[in-house]
Order: sequence, then structure tokens, then C-alpha cells
Amino acid sequence: MRHMLDGRTVLVTGAARGVGRALAEACIGAGARVVIADVLEEAGRATAAEIGARFVPVDLADPGSIAAMADSIARTEGVLHGLVNNAAIATGIGGPEYDAIDIGTWDRVMTVNVRGTWLVTRALGKMLAESGSGRVVNLASDTALWGAPRLLAYVASKGAVISMTRSLAREMGPRGIGVTAVAPGILRNEATEYVPAERHALYENGRAAPGPMMPEDIAPTVVFLLTPGALAVTGQVLPVNNGFVFT
Repeated sequence: MRHMLDGRTVLVTGAARGVGRALAEACIGAGARVVIADVLEEAGRATAAEIGARFVPVDLADPGSIAAMADSIARTEGVLHGLVNNAAIATGIGGPEYDAIDIGTWDRVMTVNVRGTWLVTRALGKMLAESGSGRVVNLASDTALWGAPRLLAYVASKGAVISMTRSLAREMGPRGIGVTAVAPGILRNEATEYVPAERHALYENGRAAPGPMMPEDIAPTVVFLLTPGALAVTGQVLPVNNGFVFT
């Protein structure tokens, strides 16, 4: 992946830790200048210092915070070639059934995962268009492709992200911006430490290439989709899950 993103500036949201951090590190390794944004300010600043990125605070539930983040990037970077919409709230796998989900939890998941993704893309769309080869990569989930039970708020939100990706590809394509989504399977990281071992085993044994997946496993796909030559795959949703779900 070395040099694939030379000369390009990329923003990765939710990159203080976990998947977002792995994606940010991969982009830096591919030559990009990277800005990371997260609601976790202390962890975000520490990560930025460790990996050689710049940190900007953002709360995807707050439109004013998103606007401030966009203004900061415009002032300090001047150009933006790539946006990775990674930040999201994940409710627990094996959680409450559909008729026991707390309404407040449902609303917060939709606010951050769906509205937040839209608002970040909207706030940065002009900069992406002005770059001449803007790319947006949304993090979806393969749970939305097969309908994982007892995870409804999260699954519904990621299904919305998939639909949003397709519509945005149509609208942003004439402006030279490609929009795609990556749909990972369940990963082994701190965000899924709460998942029971038997549930991990269920997914990992059901994959065409059995075994666990780490955040780093989806990074090469994301890096490719951020390159200038990836426009031909715009509007697509790419499962990266060791073959748990085929499309």
C-alpha cells in the first residue's frame, strides 16, 4: 500500500482507537496526511501524537461540533481528498429483542450513525469536490446484509448507511467524488471484548476463510477506495468479512 495515497489528505472519524485508528495508521503508511476526529479528546490527542496525525474534536450528535470540525480542517489543511466515515455507536450483539430496545438508545444510534454520517459528508463535500478527486468511504457492517438478530438499532443504522452510500454516489459523482461503503464482519478489538466467546466462534467458524478478523484486515480495502483510481467502483458496498456473507 506504500505510496498509494501520496500527496492526499484524509480525515478518519472515530479514530481515537480500534478500527478508526487502524485505518488512520494504514492511510499514513500509504503516504497520506491524516486528520483524525473523535469525541474522545484525550484518547484522540494521544493517538494523533503516536501515529503522526492531527487531531480535531467532534461529536457526531452535535451539528455545531461537526461544523466546527469542518472549519478547522478548511483552515489548517486547505484541501481534503478523502473522508472515512468510521465513527459510530455499536449496541451490544445479543442485546435486547426488537420490542425491548430503549427508545433513547434507538434515537442516539440513529443520530450518530446515520445523521452524523450525512452531516459530516455534507460539511466536507465542497472541499472534497475542490480537490478534484474526492473519495468518501463509509463504514457499514455485514450485519445489515444478513439481518443479525438482537442488534436491531445498529443493523438498521448500517442499512441506512448502505442506502445513503448509493444515493450519495449518484449525487456526488458529477462533482468528481466517489462514494463507497465497506461492510466488515465482527472484528476482534476492544469494541467487541464484551461479545461472548461462543458468539465470536459462531461468526468465525461460519466464514469461508475461518478464523478471527482484526481491524487491520479491512485497511487495504479502505486505502484502495481512497485512491484517485477507485472512482470506477463508486456506489458499491464491499463486504470484507472472510466470506461470512456473499453479495
